[in-house]
Amino acid sequence: MESLLVGFSPSSAFVSSGSSCWRNKDLMAGHFPSFYKGLQVSRCKVWNIIDRTSVVKLERHHLKHHIRGAKDRSIYHQKIKIKHLANAASGHPLQSNQPDDYKPKSPLNSVINALDAFYRFSRPHTVIGTALSIVSVALLAVEKVSDMSPLFFTGVLEAIAAALMMNIYIVGLNQLSDIEIDKVNKPYLPLASGEYSFKTGVLIVASFSIMSFWLGWIVGSWPLFWALFTSFVLGTAYSINLPLLRWKRFAVAAAMCILAVRAVVVQLAFYLHMQTHVYRRPAVFSKPLIFATAFMSFFSVVIALFKDVPDLEGDKTFGIRTFTVRLGQKRVFWTCISLLEVAYTVAILVGATSPFAWTLDHISCCPLNFIPLNDSFFCLYNLCAVYFVLLPHRQ
Repeated sequence: MESLLVGFSPSSAFVSSGSSCWRNKDLMAGHFPSFYKGLQVSRCKVWNIIDRTSVVKLERHHLKHHIRGAKDRSIYHQKIKIKHLANAASGHPLQSNQPDDYKPKSPLNSVINALDAFYRFSRPHTVIGTALSIVSVALLAVEKVSDMSPLFFTGVLEAIAAALMMNIYIVGLNQLSDIEIDKVNKPYLPLASGEYSFKTGVLIVASFSIMSFWLGWIVGSWPLFWALFTSFVLGTAYSINLPLLRWKRFAVAAAMCILAVRAVVVQLAFYLHMQTHVYRRPAVFSKPLIFATAFMSFFSVVIALFKDVPDLEGDKTFGIRTFTVRLGQKRVFWTCISLLEVAYTVAILVGATSPFAWTLDHISCCPLNFIPLNDSFFCLYNLCAVYFVLLPHRQ
């Protein structure tokens, strides 16, 4: 009987409270007392069951929304965490996910960021060194005051522009070949950090190599053109990962590439560019030029050793057997310091014992011209950079 009553719907006559239901409760109580009592009890049970069912459904509904919200928040925080880890791996500082991150960047900021990325891609210390080296060598061709004419500055600018374009090709190709290594050694470089794609790097490198050769060709200076061509060949052999190439893997071969470019090509070829193309004079190798070439040969060995000191971890991981990997940072660093001390001591002694005086008419034989001061600044620049790179690693 109870199960039957529980099965009644709320709209049935026995449980409905509408006008169509029993109007006289007393009548029901009088004629069917036991039935009416059972109906009351069963009716309460029915409504209790309905209430409990509604509460359970409501709780399930809230629980489902709570779980869904928790999942969404978890996925959101995982995305933020992954973004921060990627930034850290690429060398960028961690940044909170603030609403400002979604604001569109202004055109000025975009231009500044693009220039900054290209500045780092061009490896500015090599650009400075190349420009100062060419100016230093060009001054060796000056024999009198009248030589400091617009013709001189035009010739120097032609040489610097073409050489800097080739310099960007060489350092860019090195970065294209060393993306994985640079993620360890130099994560701030555009290719290693992901600011530049591989295709962008290839486009920049190819464009600057073509522009360099084009400028060298239209200038019409064969010493300049052959300087660019030799630098192109040695720079490519140094970096590109092809059979029998990628000479940077071998310490001696890498040092010889740097020595050939910095000591021989820069000194002799750019001097001949000024002497034969700009001044239309016969190719005469003066004593200052010979001494500068000898000094820079010694000096280039120091550059070849110094440049690998901060790159120990990446070179060791990827099997680049530099002298730093073989001997250790500390030993190579102080060896370079000793070599520089010897080089500058010899230069000072040669200059001090020279019989020539400081005169403009004999500027090519000036004792101070025996010392390539601009290249010295380049070396000191690299020395300071290496020191501050090693400073955090000192025990």
